Amino acid sequence: MPRASWKGFLRLSLVSCPVYLSPATTRAKSIRLNQVWVPGTSRQAAPIDIDEEYEQQQIDRGRASKARAADMAEMSEAEEEDYAAPATRIALRPHDPHTGEEIERDEVRKGYEYERGQFVTFTSDELKALDVESSRTIDLTTFVPRADVDPLYFSTPYYLYPDGPVAAEAYRVISSAMAESGMAGLGRLTLSRRERMVMVEPRGAGMALITLRAAEEVRTAEFGHLDGELEPEAVAIADMIIKRKSGNFDPSTFRDRYQDALRELIEAKIKGLPIKARPETPPAPVFDLMAALKRSLAQEMGQSGKAKRKPGADRRQHNLLLPVSGGAREKTTGSRVARNASARRKKA
Repeated sequence: MPRASWKGFLRLSLVSCPVYLSPATTRAKSIRLNQVWVPGTSRQAAPIDIDEEYEQQQIDRGRASKARAADMAEMSEAEEEDYAAPATRIALRPHDPHTGEEIERDEVRKGYEYERGQFVTFTSDELKALDVESSRTIDLTTFVPRADVDPLYFSTPYYLYPDGPVAAEAYRVISSAMAESGMAGLGRLTLSRRERMVMVEPRGAGMALITLRAAEEVRTAEFGHLDGELEPEAVAIADMIIKRKSGNFDPSTFRDRYQDALRELIEAKIKGLPIKARPETPPAPVFDLMAALKRSLAQEMGQSGKAKRKPGADRRQHNLLLPVSGGAREKTTGSRVARNASARRKKA
C-alpha cells in the first residue's frame, strides 16, 4: 500500500468515504553540494547563494542560514593548487544572533513579527486549535469541466486512495460519475497548516487530487504590448517547422544535463584531472526573421530526408513468385484455353 501523507474523508453531499493521500511525484535524486570550510580561500572562490530548495529545507528544520558556499563548478586549476588545508563540512545550528551562543531546540517557538523586533509567539496547542473542517474532510462543493481549470493554478499532485475495503464502493461511484460527466470536483483541504483549494479528478480506476494556487499567487500576464499584425508567410513557415517537430510527450527522454556535467566534474576532481571550462555558445541574434525561418525549415527538411530509411535489396525468392504480367501470363492463359477445348471435344 502506498505511504499515506494525509488521512481523512472524501464527501459528496451526504455520501462520504475514508480516503488517504499519497504523493504522485517524487524528487529526482540530485547531487547535493555541502557547505564546507576551506581555510585561506576567502579571496579565491567567488561566493554564490545557497540554492532555494536547500535553504527552504534549512528553514523548515529551524536551521536557516544566509551563509555562502564556494562555487566549485567555477574553480580553476590554479586555485585548486593554492588550497593548503582540507575542507571541513560545516553545521548550521540555531544560535543567538547577538552573542553567537547556541540555543536549545526545545526553546524554539513559532512567532510573528508585528513590529521590528517585536514578536507574538504561539505554542503547538494554540496552532492545533485553529484546525478547520478541511483538516479532515475534502468536501466536493463544485464541479467544473476539467479543461476550464488553468494549469497555471496547478501546484502539487497526489493520488487519492480509498482507505479500506468498506470505502471502495463509494469511492468508485464518485470516480465513475465524474468520468462519465467529464467533470472535476473542487473542494478545500488543509495541509501543513494551510487551507488550499483542491481539484479531484478521475484517473483510470481511481482518482487524483491536485492542490491549486490561490488567485493572489498567480500573476497577471502582461502581453498587451505584443499586439500587432504578423506576416502570414512567416507564420506559415513556423507552422511547418512545428509540424515537422511534432511528437508524443515522453518524460523518460528528459535528462538533467546539468547534473550529468556536475557528476563528471566531481569525478574529475576526485581523480585529480585537469578541469577544462566548457565553451558557451549563446544563440546568434536574429536580424532577418524570414531568412532565419527559411533556413530552419530547410534544416528540418534535410534532417527528415536523412532520417528516411533507404530501400533495401529485394530479398524475395524469385523462383517462388507467381507470374503477374507479361508473356508468362499469356502462355498460362493460352494453355488453359487449349485444355478446356480438348475437354469439350471428348465430351462430344
